[in-house]
Amino acid sequence: MKKLIAIIIFQVILVPLGLNANENFSVEIEALKLVMEQYKKDVDIETETEFKLNNKKPSYMALKQDECNATVKVTEKTGLENVGTESFDVNVCKKEVYRVIN
Repeated sequence: MKKLIAIIIFQVILVPLGLNANENFSVEIEALKLVMEQYKKDVDIETETEFKLNNKKPSYMALKQDECNATVKVTEKTGLENVGTESFDVNVCKKEVYRVIN
């Protein structure tokens, strides 16, 4: 009986809290999706074989600016070494990705 009560309490209290994470991070998630699609196209077009030979693996980080805009940083790594970093400004509402030139 105690297990049944614990299960019910878990479902009523904790499960709705987990569902709000998507709403809180929706701008970042959408920005990451857009940049990943764009970044994959750029890699396919340029030199996919060089990318595979050097064993470069991109990692992504998104920072929300407001309800429509986010900044995404892509860092290419080969093992422990950072090879390069690119920044993108993303407008999620218009579905536009702009590369930031440093």
